[in-house]
Amino acid sequence: MISVLPPSSRRLWRAARSALVAALAWAAAGGSVAAASLTVLMGDDMAASSEFVQQLRADQEPGGRFELVRVSPGAPGAAQPEAAAAPDTERAANAGVRTRGLRPSAADTPLTMAVGPAAARAAVERPGQEPLVLAMLSRLEYETLKASSPALRRGDRRVGVLLRDPAMADQLALVNAVLPQKHRVGVVATPESEPLVRELQRAAQGANPAWDLRVEYAPDARSIASALRQVVPQSDALMVLPDLIGDNQAATLSVLRAAATAGLPVFGASEGLVRSGGLAAAVSTPSQLAQQARQLGQKVASAGTGSGNSNAPLVEAATPATVRVNATVARGLGLRLPEERELTDRLAAPR
Repeated sequence: MISVLPPSSRRLWRAARSALVAALAWAAAGGSVAAASLTVLMGDDMAASSEFVQQLRADQEPGGRFELVRVSPGAPGAAQPEAAAAPDTERAANAGVRTRGLRPSAADTPLTMAVGPAAARAAVERPGQEPLVLAMLSRLEYETLKASSPALRRGDRRVGVLLRDPAMADQLALVNAVLPQKHRVGVVATPESEPLVRELQRAAQGANPAWDLRVEYAPDARSIASALRQVVPQSDALMVLPDLIGDNQAATLSVLRAAATAGLPVFGASEGLVRSGGLAAAVSTPSQLAQQARQLGQKVASAGTGSGNSNAPLVEAATPATVRVNATVARGLGLRLPEERELTDRLAAPR
């Protein structure tokens, strides 16, 4: 007996068959990098790094290979190759490790991801040609690595770099969203912060209208108060950079106290700043950074090598996924701000 399906069932069956064929073709073409072999080098046990790695593990597609390699701090960059561990396992190593068994194919593109500066240094110096993503680095950590590691620009390996802080253009966009009628921003920086200052100056000059940016340098902690006395009277808001001042609680509190005395809001790139008395910050959590790192890995793996300027690392700043606001500080300054979600949407709109 031949069974004849009604027209509606035949249409459903054809749709299901087409979806299955498309899925099989996608798998045969290699799928996504998320389903491929992923080796993660981890050089510290900080909570942010652990959250980043946990998200990477959670997002690994079924059938993909996930290998976690712990890099001992201070270990040399090169090491003898070691056998690859079983999928979804963890092992220790004294240095950057060259993994075996991760052979590129159409269905399995191996990718190495280094989490944090110690792991990044080990990953850059280790042998191998598989695509590499360096994640959870500050701009200044990346600049230091670039200056000290010529291997970062090897022509036979594609490298992507995901910075953990948003771009300065996004930082200024947040200031504009909160204070649309103000265009004077003051910054106290250290001499080591020059790469950040240059990026901020380019963003300020490229904005429409351009920002009036005042920068004063503090060579040491004792100079911060003097620099603030120069900056505060000429500013509508202060910005704390992710540098030696932003990473130092006492230095950050000096900026916050001076701003509070003058009635100025303070912006930055960390939730800690907002909790300590800053007005607002554009941030990305480690979990959100892990998802962005996945996407960067796909770009790097698909870019290939040997063409154009392919040996230059592909550098991305963190996409500001969330805006945090200190409502108490806003009330104290007499500001009525949009909700955090609305500010987040405003920052994401141009993308």
